[in-house]
Parts: sequence; structure tokens; C-alpha cells
Amino acid sequence: MMMESSATKEEEVGSYNSNNVKRAKLHSTLAALLDDPILADVHKKPTLSDVDTLISLELGSAMRISILKLDGTSFDVALMNSATLKDLKLAIKRKVNDMEQSKMGHRHISWKHIWTDFCLSHHNQKLLDDNSPLQDFGIRNNSQVQFVPCIVSKSSRKHSKRRRHRFFHGLNQRA
Repeated sequence: MMMESSATKEEEVGSYNSNNVKRAKLHSTLAALLDDPILADVHKKPTLSDVDTLISLELGSAMRISILKLDGTSFDVALMNSATLKDLKLAIKRKVNDMEQSKMGHRHISWKHIWTDFCLSHHNQKLLDDNSPLQDFGIRNNSQVQFVPCIVSKSSRKHSKRRRHRFFHGLNQRA
């Protein structure tokens, strides 16, 4: 029995080492592929959905959208043709976080604050309904979407559903 358990441990160690070797080869191959200029638009740590979207982009069932920031710079994101505004916002968040991470290291961006004060616009139409498909706004492959300050009337409150808390509310009434 002692011989059987030592043989089993050796097999486990052997399979563990072979799995580590396979994993290391996979990571080195993936790193070499990602350094290729043709694959410059792939994230440094791509998910399966990222790769699937890029393949769909090549096959024509996905779209590339250019995002124009307030400072005049732009970047591209790739989304499926059936994507909603929420999907676009998530893609923007991932892309900006990846760019900031590679440039400056760990940096926290308050996306809640950004989406409260700014919204996306396409052909001077503010994109406010997160559940609407992008195609409903006329967004197609190679369209450009830009950040704009979002000023919403107090009566409609369509963009921001959060309540604005007033710290000093009621202090003037007591005096």
C-alpha cells in the first residue's frame, strides 16, 4: 500500500509539472501573439468574449465604434451588432481602465460619477436608455460616439435616477 501511494504522488507531481510547462508555453505563445502589430487591438489579458468579438468583427457580425473624449483624443471599441448602450458603456470602461493601467499603474476611476455628469452622443442625439440596442440610435460599424456633458431637466430626471442628497437641507428653516 505504501508503494501505491508514493507512485500516485509521483504521478500527481509529474502531471502538475507537465501542466505548469503547458501553461508556461501557452502564456509565452499568447504573449508573442499579442506583441504582433496586427493584433494591437487585443487586450493584454483577453477574455474569450474579447476574442470572439474580434473574430466576429472580421466576419462582419460585429462593429467597431470610435469614442471621442472631451480632450479631443479618441479610441476604438469592438462590439457585437446586437449590443446595447449598456454593453458600449462596459466596453468603454474596460478599454479606459486598461489604457490607464498600462500608462499609470493602478488608478481608480469613478464611473458612477462619470455617467452621472456625462453621457454619450451620436449625431447630436444623447444616448440615455441603457437597454436600447445601438442600432436604434443609428450606430453602425465605424460610427463615432462622443462624450458630452449631460444636463437633464429636474422634471424629467431621465438620465440620473440617483437622489441628490443635500447635506445642509433644512438648516436655514431652523434659524
